[in-house]
Amino acid sequence: MGERWSKERIWEWYDARPWLRGCNFMGSDCANRIDQWQELGFEERLETADRELALCAETGFNTVRLIPEFIVWYQEHDGFFERFDRYLDVCAKHGISAMVVLGNDCMPPMHDGWKMPSVGEQHYDWGYHGGRKISQHGQFNTVGYHLLDDPKFVQPHYDFVREIVTRYKDDERIIIWDVYNEPGNSNRKDMSLPHLKKFFEICREIDPIQPLTCGLWRGILGGKFEEDKIEMEIQKFGYDNSDIISFHQYGTYENNCALIKCLRRSGRPLINTEWLARCQHNNVEEIFPLYYLEKIGCYCWGFVAGKYQTYEPYNSAWSRYEKDPKIDFDFTKWFHDLYRPSLRPYNPKEIEIIKRFCSLADEDFKKDGR
Repeated sequence: MGERWSKERIWEWYDARPWLRGCNFMGSDCANRIDQWQELGFEERLETADRELALCAETGFNTVRLIPEFIVWYQEHDGFFERFDRYLDVCAKHGISAMVVLGNDCMPPMHDGWKMPSVGEQHYDWGYHGGRKISQHGQFNTVGYHLLDDPKFVQPHYDFVREIVTRYKDDERIIIWDVYNEPGNSNRKDMSLPHLKKFFEICREIDPIQPLTCGLWRGILGGKFEEDKIEMEIQKFGYDNSDIISFHQYGTYENNCALIKCLRRSGRPLINTEWLARCQHNNVEEIFPLYYLEKIGCYCWGFVAGKYQTYEPYNSAWSRYEKDPKIDFDFTKWFHDLYRPSLRPYNPKEIEIIKRFCSLADEDFKKDGR
């Protein structure tokens, strides 16, 4: 496998750019990521994305995290790339770069009524986080099902990674490759480790101009992370092979401070690719200024509330509440998302804070060049 970027190289890359801040983006009229990328309804979806990405830029964001959908590439190959190109163009039009995610272990288990994902009209349930009554955010003792578990889809997944990274390896519209989202989640543990290794191997062989990352997410909410004691081998592999260290943190201000202190030991720049969980006391007022002060790149989850409904609590939170009404979870607040369907802010004070610190960051970069 090709070499990980040196600390000197990744810091030179990181310091040459303004503070990275943005969101995990999906247009509000998308029921899921198939809806985001498939041919059916795409023109309307792209119009919505254009409007909402303009709002992203107005808010002060300069980057978004995008998760292409393998099954759309598999079933609508040629059209997928034409649409993906147009999406990147719309981002660039608004001065927004894209972090692109290649793999994902956040998967619901097989269940009664489970259907093979496919392009076409997408069903969604109102009142549920992610738009599904049964999702990866429920409480399950079973293992989340991934198409990679079916041997016939393994090589196509590798082809997907190779093709997309090769196609965009010199494209400055893409800023970072996030090789795999939350490897080991959905009770999968190390099941996807061979695939994570292969994804990294493919990316290193192609040698894109963009750095690679693979986010830590498990066993770090309390900031108890230790480099040699990561909970799962799959996470340790991702951490050891990332050029830039990324992580997910939906915990409190105190949790964030402890975790940042731990991750600084890596000697590499840090990016939180998923944050904002008001119900769990992870809020804009405390967390966004902290990331500005530490110059930690950050992508909140969600932007405009819509069909995907990530303003709703996790289904697992409701299950926990039903067992113990005293759980420390504030159901009176939106979980994720910054704007209402009207494009008015959920909380105008939050947007004022975001705009103020984005402006400060740009002033810093203009003055100091880093």
